[in-house]
Amino acid sequence: MSLKRSFAVCLALAFWLPAAAHAGAAQVKTQAPGYYRMMIGDFEVTALSDGTVALPVDQLLTNTTPAKVKKALALSYLQAPVETSVNCYLINTGSKLVLIDAGAGTLFGPTLGGLIANLKAAGYQAEQVDEIYITHMHPDHVGGLMAGDKPAFANAIVRADQREADFWLSQAHMDAAAADAKGFYQGAMSSLNPYASAGKFKTFAGNTELTPGIKAVASSGHTVGHTSYVVESKGQKLALWGDLIHVAAVQFADPSVVIKFDTDVKTAAQERKKDFADAAKKGYWVAAAHLSFPGIGHLRANSHGYIWMPANYSSLH
Repeated sequence: MSLKRSFAVCLALAFWLPAAAHAGAAQVKTQAPGYYRMMIGDFEVTALSDGTVALPVDQLLTNTTPAKVKKALALSYLQAPVETSVNCYLINTGSKLVLIDAGAGTLFGPTLGGLIANLKAAGYQAEQVDEIYITHMHPDHVGGLMAGDKPAFANAIVRADQREADFWLSQAHMDAAAADAKGFYQGAMSSLNPYASAGKFKTFAGNTELTPGIKAVASSGHTVGHTSYVVESKGQKLALWGDLIHVAAVQFADPSVVIKFDTDVKTAAQERKKDFADAAKKGYWVAAAHLSFPGIGHLRANSHGYIWMPANYSSLH
């Protein structure tokens, strides 16, 4: 073979043979910023993730058995502990910016507390929030009101049902509580009292329109003053359920299943059944704090319970 031909063969092989592999890039192992945006009529709704927390739901769910819980989880390719979302919702009405719940802040460990970062990633600043409506005063819903020893939302008015405030902000109730429950009261007090001292905490009583297009709806059971919020614009409706449901894989199929965090399990189950039936019958949007992020979708009834249909992804083009 001539030198010229040999060179041509080598050149051809160089083009066709795979190049030597380079060292692989390091795995990132983090998610993108946790926000998801949709429109309800003229209102912009942004779901904001505070993070996730692993819950031993097989031990927490009652009015069932661990075996039934395990079976229901398996149908959704899950097992306990279940990585559970903590969601908040930002509603921009065009004239007011309203946040529903504030996440856990530092009260529930290192896997939560991402609300402020995700709020900024979504294009907003904490100081732009006008009002914050609290579904209930458990730590994973109010802890994010504070940033260290200062309010995280400097210009916001915080609102909650009067019964919820009377229960969780009561020193007498905390003193009478069992030792393992006192932290719930302490979390509520440390989160809400700075706003109250500044004249920025206001209560309401039961079903109340708090701002045009957003109404508080009493949904007690999980806590004494637990509140859902209904957003309506241009004939569209979104019901923000707070902790009406915790474990989609179990409680949609069987709404009678309750959780140990419920203050009044009988009332909580009744409220859940009523609200599930209404949402399925009327077809409006629903969202909840612990449904897998962004936690927005519809319900459809079947022969034994309900099927959860998450929102179809939209890029809002």
